Amino acid sequence: MSQTSDAIAGLPFGRCRLEGEEHFCIFAGRTVRLLDRPAWDPEAAIVRTVALSNVTIVAPVQPTKVIAVGLNYQAHVEEVREHTGVDAAGAGTGTGTGAKAEPILFMKPPSSVIGPGDEIVLPVRSTRVDYEAELVLVVGRRCKDLTPETAAEAVAGYTCGNDVTARDLQQLDGQWTRAKSFDTFCPLGPWMVRDLPQPTAAVTTRINNEVVQRGAVGEMIVAPLDLLVFVSGIMTLEPGDVIMTGTPRGVGPIAAGQRVTVAVDGIGMLTNPVVTAI
Repeated sequence: MSQTSDAIAGLPFGRCRLEGEEHFCIFAGRTVRLLDRPAWDPEAAIVRTVALSNVTIVAPVQPTKVIAVGLNYQAHVEEVREHTGVDAAGAGTGTGTGAKAEPILFMKPPSSVIGPGDEIVLPVRSTRVDYEAELVLVVGRRCKDLTPETAAEAVAGYTCGNDVTARDLQQLDGQWTRAKSFDTFCPLGPWMVRDLPQPTAAVTTRINNEVVQRGAVGEMIVAPLDLLVFVSGIMTLEPGDVIMTGTPRGVGPIAAGQRVTVAVDGIGMLTNPVVTAI
C-alpha cells in the first residue's frame, strides 16, 4: 500500500507552492504532505509535512491538453437557443431538431490554466466575458481507446473548473477557439478528490456572495466516464490532462472587481478575482 493511499481514501490532493517551488501534495486538515510525484501514482512517497498556512495552493494539475464539452446540460442547450435563436435542442443526445449525435468537443490551451486565487484577466478585445461552472475530470494515466469497463481506472480524480468565455467573440467567430483560449480563461482547483461526486451534487457559480448559476452533476446529457471513453477514442490522453464536462444553465457576465466562485459539492470552492487587462 502506498504512503498516499489515504488520498485515494478521501483526502483532497493537488499541488502547492512552498518557498518558490511547486510540489504535488495531499491536504490533511491544517497540514500539507509534500510528495515526490502525483498523489494518484502508486509509487508516490511523502517527503515532508508542512503547515497549510505556509503554502500557496496552485492549480492541481499542469495538463498537456484541456478538452472541453459544449452543450452537455439540456437546460443550457435551451438557454443557448433562447439567447441566440440557434436550435441546439438535443445536442449530444441524437434527438431533436438539428441534433448532434455525439458530444461537442473543443479545446483550451494549457496556457489558459490558472489556480485558485489567481486573477481572471478580461481581454481588451472583448466586451463580454462569461463564467461557466464545470465539474472537471482529471486523467491519471496515459490511455487510448478506453471502454466503459476500463474508464474508471484511468481517472486520477475530479476538480472544479471555470470555462471562462469571451461570449461576444464566440458569437462573432461562429466557432469557439478564440473565445475560450485567452490566458487565465481556465481556472482549476482548488484541489482534486478521488471519487466522482454524487448525481445530486450541486455545480454552482457565485459572483461575490450571490448564487447566479446552479445545476447538478446528474443532469449531464453525457456522464463524465462516458465522456472519457469518447475522448479517448479520438486522442491519446496523458496523465494530468483534463476533461471539462460542460456547464449548467445560468451562464452570465463577469466584471472587473468581482470575485467568481465555482463550487462542486463534494470537492470544494474555486475562487478567482476578476481584473481588467492593463
